[in-house]
Amino acid sequence: MRVLVVEDEGRVASFIAKGLVGAGFAAEVVGTGAEAVRRTLEGAADIVLLDVGLPDIDGFTALAEIRTVDQATPVIMLTARGDVSSRVRGLELGADDYLPKPFDFEELLARIRARLRQPRQPESFVLTSGDLELDLRTRQARRAELLVDLTSREFALLEFFLRHEGQVLSRTQILNAVWGYDFDPGSNVVDVYVGYLRSKLDAGATSVIETVRGGGYRLRGRSTAGS
Repeated sequence: MRVLVVEDEGRVASFIAKGLVGAGFAAEVVGTGAEAVRRTLEGAADIVLLDVGLPDIDGFTALAEIRTVDQATPVIMLTARGDVSSRVRGLELGADDYLPKPFDFEELLARIRARLRQPRQPESFVLTSGDLELDLRTRQARRAELLVDLTSREFALLEFFLRHEGQVLSRTQILNAVWGYDFDPGSNVVDVYVGYLRSKLDAGATSVIETVRGGGYRLRGRSTAGS
């Protein structure tokens, strides 16, 4: 089994990689978040060990980018940040497990093996909500059989809404997931792009994206359609 070790501290990366090889795994080490995203989306690993503190983008940002496309590859986050808020943040972004540093290597191996034993449901390539659908392979959207052309950013935004159908998403959550954590939090780009999506998807019909006062936005799911 192939393990992608994402760690910029050479001594730590070497320790983990040598231990993995000794345990019968194939290990590849990369030192940046951008490399982590690229190699994961290339299908280079069966599981990813992702450090949070990286020199370019942090592990949270890398994880968000990975999960935009790949929901299947298990990711275990490794970090010196052991506080509850960091663990929750990682898990909410799609991490399968979270192991604070320093850790016992035998525990790391046990967690890797546990994640690899768990069967993962094959991901559907079409996300749907009511009469709205988004094909992840062709990157096309339809509403009531009407084909809708989207820019790459509009596509990413709609995918994020569909993956969180019925949930109230704050502007900060949307900004972090779709634009990245280094984007200006005071920007109104989220509101602008929600407007773009509404103009393309609604066409006189009830808006699929509703504004929640004081909360953000929500894609009307089956449970919220009548609310």
